[in-house]
Amino acid sequence: MTASSPASMDKAATLAWLRRISGDLATATIQRLEETLPWYADMPPARRSAVGLVAQAGITSFIQWFDDPTSTPWIAADIFAAAPRELLRSVSLTQTLQLIRVTVEITEERIAGKGEMLREAILLYSRDVAFAAADVYARAAEARGLWDARLEALVVDSILTGEADEELPSRIAALGWHGHGEVCVLVGTTPPQFDVDHVRRTARKLAVDVLIGVQGSRLVLVLGRARVAGKDEEQEELAFEEIAARLEPSFGPGYVVLGPPVTALVDAGQSARAALAGFAVARAWRTAPRPVEADDLLPERALAGDPLAKQTLIDRIYRPLQAHSTDLVTTLWSYLDNGRSLEATARELFVHPNTVRYRLKRVSEVIGWDATGPREALILQTALILGSIGTAESVRRRPSARRTR
Repeated sequence: MTASSPASMDKAATLAWLRRISGDLATATIQRLEETLPWYADMPPARRSAVGLVAQAGITSFIQWFDDPTSTPWIAADIFAAAPRELLRSVSLTQTLQLIRVTVEITEERIAGKGEMLREAILLYSRDVAFAAADVYARAAEARGLWDARLEALVVDSILTGEADEELPSRIAALGWHGHGEVCVLVGTTPPQFDVDHVRRTARKLAVDVLIGVQGSRLVLVLGRARVAGKDEEQEELAFEEIAARLEPSFGPGYVVLGPPVTALVDAGQSARAALAGFAVARAWRTAPRPVEADDLLPERALAGDPLAKQTLIDRIYRPLQAHSTDLVTTLWSYLDNGRSLEATARELFVHPNTVRYRLKRVSEVIGWDATGPREALILQTALILGSIGTAESVRRRPSARRTR
């Protein structure tokens, strides 16, 4: 029987010593965590106990690794297997690395003077554990990212189809939506190389929340204002038109259409329907800007049979004018029929051209559209036609009064 070498004897003695002090190391580590890491002290007792188990598992695993370094893969994984799933969700990677650092510091302090071999072993093992922690959190983040992407796609699809149900608010909350107030939907084409992270970074800089839906060649962004920590609440918020202009470079070639604002995310289907209808007919306006508002495409949408556009034109233009003054409706009809000529309109109505000019100004004040511009003249003329058709149909459908003998 051969005598044991001095190196093996030293290692055996060191292992025996480490096993004796492992409990003291765990206790000292927990005490140092309470003194140096505020997040640990603020934890509920059950989670603090779980963190203590992880620290104890790390010390025990180091002793096993020091005995057999080839056991690194399964020992490192075994450390985090001791942690309940709730702990992985509540403790960040940064906090986990802080935990590893404190444990290593305590161990280094206790082994000071025990030789370079043990100190190097601590450094090598802590490196392996840090990589193992990063791997655990990376896998969790990847799984969470895939789940979030599927959930986000489901929410955006529900908004586009208008099939919102009672589960939609909870799904939105699960995605971390912090939007408040009005919401708009922006529709365009998907670029060949779409950078989702760039869109989210841009949205954060603009103080908006965003849900992203990629449906083949179509890209849909649901935009809502978000409260940003540290931002002055009295600071003026950007208009959705400005937000859309900043996000426009993220879309592919073609038209980008912004739906009208709605009061809340659960009502975003109304904005989505308008944006999709506008996107379908945007090519009919040769000089359409990019982005273009869906309400600027009301004539094209109405001609394509969009009932929402028809009703919007009647409600926003024809009925307010009719309720305000029939003279405004008559003057607007005549002005548009006469090629937007003040003189021809004045002759037809037997009034002075200044009277026509005044009435057109009143039209603009009542409904917000200016009949003297070619594009807005098209919008107004479409509204008058639709309003007249609707009025004629309501008259035809009105039941005739019975004759009394």
